[in-house]
Amino acid sequence: MNKHKPGFYEKYTKRVIDIILAGSALLLLSPVMAVTALLVRIKLGSPVLFSQERPGKDEKIFRLFKFRTMLNTMRDGVLLSDEERLTPFGRRLRALSIDELPELWNVLKGDMSIVGPRPLLVKYLPLYSEEQHRRHDVRPGITGWAQVNGRNLLSWEERFACDVYYVDNISFAFDVKVILRTLSVVFKRSGITSGTSATMEEFKGSVVCDGKSAGRQGEPT
Repeated sequence: MNKHKPGFYEKYTKRVIDIILAGSALLLLSPVMAVTALLVRIKLGSPVLFSQERPGKDEKIFRLFKFRTMLNTMRDGVLLSDEERLTPFGRRLRALSIDELPELWNVLKGDMSIVGPRPLLVKYLPLYSEEQHRRHDVRPGITGWAQVNGRNLLSWEERFACDVYYVDNISFAFDVKVILRTLSVVFKRSGITSGTSATMEEFKGSVVCDGKSAGRQGEPT
C-alpha cells in the first residue's frame, strides 16, 4: 500500500484556503441558511439539523452536521425507509445541495475540507479494502472527485477509486477543478439518486478492488 506523503499545498496552503472559503461562505449564505432552517422547522419539524458521527482524517470520528431532509416517521416501532421518509421538499434541498451547507462549520472546526472524499458511515470502516482505507489519509470534503464524476450514480468501487485518485493527486489546480465542476453539477442537479433508490445503496463490502483497476476508474474524465 502506498504511503500518502502530503505536499506543500496540502501541508501549508489547503487549510488556510478552507478557512477563508468556509468563513466567507457562512457569512454570504447566512440568509439562505436562516430561511432554510425556518422552512425545515415548518415542513419537517425539529430538530432542524441532522447530526451523525462520521470518520474523518486518519479515521478519527467527528460529528457531521446537515439540514434535515427526511421525516422521522416510524411504523410499528421501526423507522421507515429513506424513500418513504424523503419528502419533495427534502429532495429539493438535496438537489441544490443546500442540505450540505452546515458542513461549512465542520470545515471551520477542522473536521473537514472544502474538497476531499465524502465522509461516509462509521459502520463501513471494517468493510473497506486496504486500498479503500486510503481515502481517510486526508480530511473528508463537502465535495469531491467522486461527486463531480457521477455522484450517487457511481458504484461504490468507482467512488472509492475516485477518492483514492484524489488522495494521490491533491493540488491547488485539482481542488479548483473540483469546485468549478461542483457548481456545474449543482446547477444541473445531476446524480442525486443512485438510479435504484432515493439515496445511495448501503455499502456491504467490495467484491474486487485492486490498485490497477482503481487507478483506471479514478482518472480524470
